[in-house]
Amino acid sequence: MVDAHEQRTPEALRVMISGGGTGGHIFPAIAIANAVREREAATQFLFVGAEGKMEMEKVPAAGYTIAGLPIRGFQRGSITKNIALPWRVIKSMMKARALVRNFRPNVAVGVGGYASGPLLAAAQHMNVPTLIQEQNSFPGKTNIYLSKRVDRICVAYEGMDKYFPKAKLLLTGNPVRQDVVRLAGKRPRGMEHFGLSEGAPILFVTGGSLGARGVNKGIEAALPRFQEAGLQVIWQTGTPYHAQALEAVAKLNYEGCKVHEFVTKMDLAYAVADLIVSRAGAISVSEICLVQKPAILVPLPTAAEDHQTHNARALTNRGAALLVRDDRATEELGTIVLETIKDPEALKRLHMAIANMGTHNAAETIAAEVIRLARA
Repeated sequence: MVDAHEQRTPEALRVMISGGGTGGHIFPAIAIANAVREREAATQFLFVGAEGKMEMEKVPAAGYTIAGLPIRGFQRGSITKNIALPWRVIKSMMKARALVRNFRPNVAVGVGGYASGPLLAAAQHMNVPTLIQEQNSFPGKTNIYLSKRVDRICVAYEGMDKYFPKAKLLLTGNPVRQDVVRLAGKRPRGMEHFGLSEGAPILFVTGGSLGARGVNKGIEAALPRFQEAGLQVIWQTGTPYHAQALEAVAKLNYEGCKVHEFVTKMDLAYAVADLIVSRAGAISVSEICLVQKPAILVPLPTAAEDHQTHNARALTNRGAALLVRDDRATEELGTIVLETIKDPEALKRLHMAIANMGTHNAAETIAAEVIRLARA
């Protein structure tokens, strides 16, 4: 019989998480880390991102350490900007191997973004268990390549065996910030926070963490009609369009339109919205499904492999959202917004169709797989 004092406690896990570039990659990565830490409080983490990208700021703000790789993506339309790309890839691979060698992880996780490829490739080369979290309904080429040697693939959509080995797949949904999708009792606080009044319909416009020019142009073109219809608007513009949006609203003296460069209280915006206009990034779509709000999606046409259109189609094919093409937003978005938000039956149909499409507890499910691989 072994004395209790002689029993060995499991060693603290060491987890590397790589990816970033946009909030759609960064926030899921942080959500997974938080869920792992809730189960294994002593876990040590090292995030790996791309130098100069937003993860180098957002990850430390969430309380985690991050190292940067000099990796960049291919710059379309500029030969000179791509001259150094092969050297950046080589340097990133060398640094990724050094990071894996020094940190000695039990498992490496990739969530998408430029840095995810070199880090997971290095981990696989050193026989570290690996897991990728594919957020979109149409995967990127990097994840398809990595899937040949990865141990587990967590996906958000059914039918992903078209792209990945079926035996490695686990349908988990996308990890989202839980505080963002918990809306119970928040509407009164949201109305006060945004300076809105009861009795008039509310539109929430969000282009994602980097803004959306096509969406913004469509909203600006429709402002006079929105004002005439008595529509209240929360308009997240992103930095590049913020000043132009403020000027457009001021010219109309449109007091019901609240312009924000970035909405930090997304839960309050979701709580008050009758209708949402959004890009179709994977995390935005997942949040909209979980809050069960009627939505008009305007996919980013330049997204890799046009994955935002595929994400939007996963909803529109089931009648759970409406789709407007980016190049038609200026002409069509305002009309579709007004037709939808003024039609209670249309809003009800969209709400009912989207109600069962959200997957809860995705971060916890993925965290359990991360820990399983690490302990194996």
